[in-house]
Amino acid sequence: MAADKQVETKGVVGWIDQRFPLTSTWKAHLSEYYAPKNFNFWYFFGSLALLVLVIQIVTGIFLVMNYKPDATLNAAGIPVAFASVEFIMREVPWGWLVRYMHSTGASAFFVVVYLHMFRGLIYGSYRKPRELVWIFGCLIFLCLMAEAFMGYLLPWGQMSYWGAQVIVNLFSAIPLIGPDLALFIRGDYVVGDATLNRFFAFHVIAVPLVLLGLVVAHIIALHEVGSNNPDGVEIKAKKDANGIPLDGIPFHPYYSVHDLIGVGVFLFIFSAVIFFAPEMGGYFLEYNNFIPADPLKTPPHIAPVWYFTPFYSMLRAITSNFLPVLWVFAAVLLGLLFIRSKSAKVKGIAVAVAVILALGFYFIDAKFWGVVVMGGAVVILVFLPWLDQSPVKSIRYRPGFHKTLIGIFVVAFLILGYLGIQPPTPLYEKVSQFCTLLYFAFFLAMPIWSQIGTFKQVPDRVTFTPH
Repeated sequence: MAADKQVETKGVVGWIDQRFPLTSTWKAHLSEYYAPKNFNFWYFFGSLALLVLVIQIVTGIFLVMNYKPDATLNAAGIPVAFASVEFIMREVPWGWLVRYMHSTGASAFFVVVYLHMFRGLIYGSYRKPRELVWIFGCLIFLCLMAEAFMGYLLPWGQMSYWGAQVIVNLFSAIPLIGPDLALFIRGDYVVGDATLNRFFAFHVIAVPLVLLGLVVAHIIALHEVGSNNPDGVEIKAKKDANGIPLDGIPFHPYYSVHDLIGVGVFLFIFSAVIFFAPEMGGYFLEYNNFIPADPLKTPPHIAPVWYFTPFYSMLRAITSNFLPVLWVFAAVLLGLLFIRSKSAKVKGIAVAVAVILALGFYFIDAKFWGVVVMGGAVVILVFLPWLDQSPVKSIRYRPGFHKTLIGIFVVAFLILGYLGIQPPTPLYEKVSQFCTLLYFAFFLAMPIWSQIGTFKQVPDRVTFTPH
């Protein structure tokens, strides 16, 4: 062992190791980090999220070199910010490619993150001891939404301007502090040059720094407790004489090479979109955003980019007529909690919350509750580790109706995403209201339905089929 240690400290690497934990970090997080041997294709999306993050940072740097966050009009009567994007597309060598990589990367980021979160949902990756890993992941998701929203304003097209106008005005619905908060976010009384510069600063500097810190924390927390697997079996429970998990294999080189398959498939699809359909039919780049922002001309239909539409659909679903239904829904859930709980304190809290909600629905308008529902749809994900009371983690060993409920949840979420893009109609409003109730019922009723049914026996060791 002494000889091995001496070899490790030789040369440049040894010189660095004496001053910086290079080799020990490599071993702790790659070559001697033991991951379950039964990972399947669902586990590609974590590494793909890191890949897209790198793509976004690198392409963003090159875009910033030529972009100007200026809402004033140039000699041709076009906003300088919009003109700078056109300059990148038409005059900067390979600028069109960098811009399309960045815009496609934004959508790709949400695709892989949604799939990554879905994998965590079906395999119980949020359960003990990975609660903090899940919380960091939810915070990353929030940062991504903030980053995408602020970046969406920067091209200063019609949909950028009016989308920002709608979303920022939502903050004014918050009682007492709403108007001042909206004014602070805009930096002015209307969305304008101050808003553009403010969002540019947050998009390029502030939010990416927080995002990178959360990604590092997410990975460190994951490697501290170990990765979950499709069986939900803790591989650290079974170790050999050397303390190595019997069902674990080193992440490097096995999974680092294995992930190259996912990277290859992803880059093939990513490149196909960039070169053949960068607008993706108006879903990735909206046609209205190729028109310069005009504060005097409102587009006939304002909708956010596709990855925000499920939550935007929930916002639009909350109308004055729907508030009584929403209160009954909340009262039923609180009533179930009151009946099933044995704690007098919990019962008192349930009654107090029901009374507060009743008063709130009566005295506060629907716009505020729409904002609450939209924000709550994201925040509720943080509490998933405590909402799920199932005796097993993985969907493989849960009753069949659990899979059905997850399927209904996914379908409701996809319908909300579709309706968020469409112009509002009475029928779409009713459907979105129903799907909003399904979304929240899935989580709020989880402490009850997650315990019901006949659960399969979880094996002591992971089940593994070579592929």
